[in-house]
Amino acid sequence: MPRLNGGEIIANYLEKEGVEYLVGIPGHGSTNLLDAFNDSDVEVIQPRHEQGATHLADGYARASGDPMAVFTSIGPGATNTVTGAATAYVDSIPMIIFTGAPQTHEYGEGILQEIERQKPGDFPSVMEPVTKRSFKVDDVERLPRVLRRAFQIALSGRPGPVHVDVPMDVQGAAADVELPEPTQSRPHSRPGGDPRTVSDAAELLAEAERPVIVPGGGTMLAEAWDEVRDLAEYLQAPVIPTFQSKGIIPEDHDLFVGYAGWIGSTAGNELASNADVILAVGCRFTDLHTSSFEEGVSFEIPPSKLIHVDIDPQEIGKNYPVEVGIQGDARVVTRQITEEIEEHIDPVSTEDNVYYEEIQERWDEWQEMVDERWEDDSVPMSISRAVASLRDVLPRNGVVVTSAGQPQETVNPEFPVYEPRTNISCGGFSTMGFGVSAAIGAKLAKPDAPVVDVEGDGSFTMCSQEVACAVQHDIDVTYLVVNNHGWKSIRNLQVSKYGWDRVLDTEFDPETDVDFMAMADSYNVGYAERVVKPENLDSALEEAIAYDGPAIVEAVVEPDNEDSGAIITGEWDLADLET
Repeated sequence: MPRLNGGEIIANYLEKEGVEYLVGIPGHGSTNLLDAFNDSDVEVIQPRHEQGATHLADGYARASGDPMAVFTSIGPGATNTVTGAATAYVDSIPMIIFTGAPQTHEYGEGILQEIERQKPGDFPSVMEPVTKRSFKVDDVERLPRVLRRAFQIALSGRPGPVHVDVPMDVQGAAADVELPEPTQSRPHSRPGGDPRTVSDAAELLAEAERPVIVPGGGTMLAEAWDEVRDLAEYLQAPVIPTFQSKGIIPEDHDLFVGYAGWIGSTAGNELASNADVILAVGCRFTDLHTSSFEEGVSFEIPPSKLIHVDIDPQEIGKNYPVEVGIQGDARVVTRQITEEIEEHIDPVSTEDNVYYEEIQERWDEWQEMVDERWEDDSVPMSISRAVASLRDVLPRNGVVVTSAGQPQETVNPEFPVYEPRTNISCGGFSTMGFGVSAAIGAKLAKPDAPVVDVEGDGSFTMCSQEVACAVQHDIDVTYLVVNNHGWKSIRNLQVSKYGWDRVLDTEFDPETDVDFMAMADSYNVGYAERVVKPENLDSALEEAIAYDGPAIVEAVVEPDNEDSGAIITGEWDLADLET
């Protein structure tokens, strides 16, 4: 058995797991860990903030399906990872986060950067609610077992981030250890659904007159895009994904009808609310997706009969009662249902199919609404007009990234994507600034595809320091900053609830606001351009995407018109205050 210190054990085990990158910022609490990577095949990426490190790893995993490792020091370096861990946890994205910790003989002494008033070395308690598991390694000989379990937990079942707290002396201590083989601690198959419940689901769908398929983020994680498409085409059933499964079916497919919920498409909401049978696969049914569960707006369950498939049994029936609940892997169960349906009925034809014709009509109505926004050449332009130019120049395999706010509220429902894992967008935690680093991770995962992050100015400035990471590592990402001088999705909420005279703390002064061209220059970005007229945006984006290196295009967009945001087709209960 080789004699390795804690840092070397981590480095060697990451190599065994096939991890390509380690991303993080060193401190006194992680120097022993980091030193081992001088002799490792794992490439170290240097971000500018620990939150950026976690978002970078998140974007990489969403684009590739594989985890990345993050490391930080003790104290504030560690706590800076919490937002990124929570973002990944809510959306079920795998990553491994290593943090430094006090030396084991100093636990509870209140050493520099220790959290210890409740219990010694208490940082793992901070991570418990936002990770699948948080480990504290108190002996170097236990480290190989913890690493094996950490990856097993992060990647199995419902994926997610796992935290490993490694004391400074454990990082430097050496032991004769055998590193486990990853394949020996993994399931070698995916769990299928119970045959009886699969048969019940197939029978319901075979008899349905208005079936609807609702794939959620679980279908993307399970790589179930072929299975979802095969089932939809067999039934000629409309596909209404959640935003986390955007790209699960090409958005120019004749069975794609957009999305349900507050900012869903009119087609998606109307078809979902009038379905007789709904097959939801890997879907959580959140407030934004369901129009805050308002009856008949996005879903009406019952009378619609719900077949709910999920790897996590806690999600089945959590927000809507089920007719059939199936625990299992999204890809396996979807295939099982299709095979069972094939025993019941022949493929449904589009000929003389009234339901299929309705699907096309409703989609055409929605598309006309989007086209009207995309063709508007007013100055200042809307965000819709800006993303229209992006779609014109971005190739079919191009990756679009968004954070929370108006750009996401426009891109997700309006911007068509055609391939899986080409829409990288934070979901349930709705994290501003996410895209700046997530785009870097997506590019590392897809080096041959152009990657464009669409950010609002408010969101971009929250994590703009990560542009320096892209420049330093020569990572070819394009940032499209749609500048409306403020956090305007929240400003518009203030206006709608309280009126224009109650707007507070959501607008930036254009006279003193950030000069993004000067920022680009200070970060040594090789291509940067500000665009005011929409007719000039196509060429600016073409040059930015063609440029070999990070690029920034600032589009000056309408600051006050609500059309700069989403088309509101559903409901969202935000509990207006009573006065």
